[in-house]
Amino acid sequence: MSYSADFDEIRPLEGNEISQAIDRLLKEDRFRHAVEFSVPGIDFEEFSTIMRSCKSIFDFQDKLIIPFLFGIANRTTSELTIYGMESIRKEKPATYISNHRDIILDAAFFNIQLFRDGFDSTEVAIGDNLLIYPWINDLVRINKSFIVQRGVSKRQMLEVSKRLSSYIHYVIKEKKNSLWIAQREGRAKDSNDRTQDSILKMLSLGGEKSFLENIKELNVTPLSISYEYDPCDYLKAQEFQLKRDNPEYKKQDIDDLRNMETGIFGFKGKVHFHICNSINDKINQISPDADKTIQVSSVGKLIDEEIYKNYLIYPINYIAYDQLHGSNNFEKKYTSKEKEDFNAYIEGRINKIILPEKDKEYLTTKLLEMYSNPLKNKLMIEKKL
Repeated sequence: MSYSADFDEIRPLEGNEISQAIDRLLKEDRFRHAVEFSVPGIDFEEFSTIMRSCKSIFDFQDKLIIPFLFGIANRTTSELTIYGMESIRKEKPATYISNHRDIILDAAFFNIQLFRDGFDSTEVAIGDNLLIYPWINDLVRINKSFIVQRGVSKRQMLEVSKRLSSYIHYVIKEKKNSLWIAQREGRAKDSNDRTQDSILKMLSLGGEKSFLENIKELNVTPLSISYEYDPCDYLKAQEFQLKRDNPEYKKQDIDDLRNMETGIFGFKGKVHFHICNSINDKINQISPDADKTIQVSSVGKLIDEEIYKNYLIYPINYIAYDQLHGSNNFEKKYTSKEKEDFNAYIEGRINKIILPEKDKEYLTTKLLEMYSNPLKNKLMIEKKL
């Protein structure tokens, strides 16, 4: 049974829609500016010819997106690695739920590694708050993204969430395609990753069975992402102070654009992905008679534990932890040169922050928390194990 018509507003584009969207994009001045900014020296006419030759999402990704992203990875990372590819089963699609560091590249870097090793790319959930211009909507939907509608009234939210969940179940059960979704709405700006209960409740709405059975149908597979450096760390720290000093502070569209640009083109050092085990077997250990609230939180904890224990910890995480706690517990995990370089790095990030009343002590603390929280959470799970 096809539900495609019900999802027209949110699904990736297909068929003739792709050529139509490409035509719209190539007529859009902002899109041309974005392309020429992202790839200096590009021949836009030649690029347009290649783009017009794309008749499917696969064509678009294969000819344009994948080469572009590998170029970004080569320029902005010192290493891009993945573990757990051997667990992927083409006949058993998965709902990959990951911690969220970068607005664009979390899913993008994951997909280029899948693509490189002969696997289909996943469909990707993207919030409509990022679709600042109509052309961005076209661009993401010809790049296999589906839309998470957030800018709706409370009255509409249940209907919107049901449709989104139904689409996700449709992708897994009918299209037989894997998909990626972040464990929370927005990035964990302090890197203290937690799966939001609301995400899990939404995922269950599209099934026809109990909460636990509906989640099992999606074959939820946590994905643990570890960035050595976060290019947006200073922007996140700046936002922390802005919100501290003005509880009414809200980001503007220009802030999201700046975060996207900085995240894509900023240096990340080593970036590692770990495909964790599906949580289905562990879900079987949750009592179906337990209170729904307990079931939801239990599933969230299963996802979090898989993500935490599979972080790749870098020397700077140990340094940040020791500096934040005034300890030397992990001094054997890094050299004095690495510590000196990290302190210089933090100082440089503080200098990039533009605020009228910059609270350097507070900002330093927030940066150290960002880099120490993955280690803190991994240690918590290892002690439990």
